Amino acid sequence: MIILASASPRRQELMKIAGLDYKVCVAEGEEHLDPALCPADAAMALAGQKAHEVAKKYPHDCVIGADTIVVLIDKVLGKPKDEADAVAMLKLLSGREHTVYTGVCIIKDAKETCFAESSKVEFYPLEVEEIEAYVASGEPMDKAGAYGIQGLGCVLVKKIEGDYFNIMGFPIAKVARTLRAMGC
Repeated sequence: MIILASASPRRQELMKIAGLDYKVCVAEGEEHLDPALCPADAAMALAGQKAHEVAKKYPHDCVIGADTIVVLIDKVLGKPKDEADAVAMLKLLSGREHTVYTGVCIIKDAKETCFAESSKVEFYPLEVEEIEAYVASGEPMDKAGAYGIQGLGCVLVKKIEGDYFNIMGFPIAKVARTLRAMGC
């Protein structure tokens, strides 16, 4: 059985689209981000925390943990704390390129495979009114970097380089191939 240690509706949707049969068991522990880690390692570490927590309940199943962070230069942008934080993040991203990192950790029978995928995203220059209207929609509030490329946030994006699904928070093709390689 494949266990997805994530409450993310986007990750669940991508698992279904890929034809993967899975069960959800959300990791509930508090995340601890080590600021000394590079972004890729930080995303993998966060994914590993989730996977290890859930793997204790399902030691013989394939457990997938994932975590996505957005990085602008050296600043990590997680999920916004409130609307003002979302507005501030989107103002920072306006007209600039940033990198989205998704860390994935898959554990089966105490064997662990972790990887991080990165994609570059460039935003159009955004007007304050555009940012405020987007934040008022509520969409940015549960997303790293305060936007969702698969929703209303699609109009903010000028170009991408890399895996589109990684920007959604789950590099599903690489996940599916890794699961297969691990015998899941």
